Amino acid sequence: MTQNNALIKPEENEYLNCIRCGLCLAVCPTYHEYNNETASPRGRVALARKGLEGELELSPNLIEQMYACFDCMACNDICPVGIRPADLALEMRHVQEQLHPAVWKDNLFSKVVGKPGRMELATLPLRLYQMLGIRRLVYALGIRRLMPEKLRDLESMLPHLPQRPIRQILPEVTPAKKESLYQVGFFLGCAQSLMFSDQSLATVRVLARNGCTVITPKDTVCCGMPAEGYGRHDLVIKQAKQNIALFEKADVETIVTDCATCGSKLKEYGQILAEDSEWAERAAQFSKKVKDISEFLMTIPLEKPTGHVDARITYHDPCHLRRAQGVWKEPRAILGMIDGVEFVELPESDTCCGSAGSQLITHHDTSVKVMDRKVNNLESTHADFIASGCPGCQMQLNVGIRRHGLNVKVVHPIEMLDQAYNNEEGA
Repeated sequence: MTQNNALIKPEENEYLNCIRCGLCLAVCPTYHEYNNETASPRGRVALARKGLEGELELSPNLIEQMYACFDCMACNDICPVGIRPADLALEMRHVQEQLHPAVWKDNLFSKVVGKPGRMELATLPLRLYQMLGIRRLVYALGIRRLMPEKLRDLESMLPHLPQRPIRQILPEVTPAKKESLYQVGFFLGCAQSLMFSDQSLATVRVLARNGCTVITPKDTVCCGMPAEGYGRHDLVIKQAKQNIALFEKADVETIVTDCATCGSKLKEYGQILAEDSEWAERAAQFSKKVKDISEFLMTIPLEKPTGHVDARITYHDPCHLRRAQGVWKEPRAILGMIDGVEFVELPESDTCCGSAGSQLITHHDTSVKVMDRKVNNLESTHADFIASGCPGCQMQLNVGIRRHGLNVKVVHPIEMLDQAYNNEEGA
């Protein structure tokens, strides 16, 4: 991006070289549903170019087309001339935010999402909804069926919430179970800590089982992806610096995350701060250390569990894991190590599930259409479990499974490995 009269905007080479070949149309989930040029990567590139060159006003309608993008990055991968339409859509959101800043975004991403304690307080009503038995009552009395469709889907997104966020119960240092071979930092993701703490506890147990002393800094803030998605690149920079400084104090060899979205953004810190003379080298060193949990485990002598997990399992590739990080073989390899597991490949496993962070809230109809295709593929596998390493994907899959009435449980791949360890004789 370049800075012109204080406005930071995309460079010309990010949109001028589009040859309009149409390859991106075949892989775009929104174009697939609407067959409309404005709902395609190629169309968004054209709109961005005309807006940046002054032929079109950067109106709310034009920017809405950028927010309709799911940022699944399939178009980035397939473009033969290197145009990255998904990245361009995010940059156009940043342009709009500079021209017409929204106060609510600063309040949400800076004053709530950027503060772990406030995030825990903000989600307390959801935990009480479950802990006090209200949720069970809503289902038992059929109240959920009376809700508007969108509200019903949002309720379905909620996993079984922990009584306390993991940040409050996980020790700062978890020693290796036997000999300590690795000093590993664990990045506490927001959604993982607040909604999927059982999965993160499983991650820490698996690391400790495999010779890792796990350091978990408690003051990590959001990775920055939510703020990036809503055009607040300035807050991404602020959050990146906070996380980098925190892990510098921890002095670890590797930084592990069990959230695909967090991992993809953490690995970008070096690129984000490349022009900052004070932070460029520090950010580059930080990003080099970041690994997804499955990626890290497959680089060490991972102990094969002797316990069985008798289940038919399939796997959904999170976009921010497969495309942004190039990690897709490793989760499958981990599942393949577990005796008793019958692994079945999910048709179109690498296509977007329709979550894209908040699309179920902001673009409900489109999100549901994309999700239905994913769940139809899931149904064809006859799997007992579907594994995925992204909390956003997991919540979206929960919605689809409930909408379709399937008897399938959504899990993190590491949960299954941890279960196999727990099922060993004498465990």
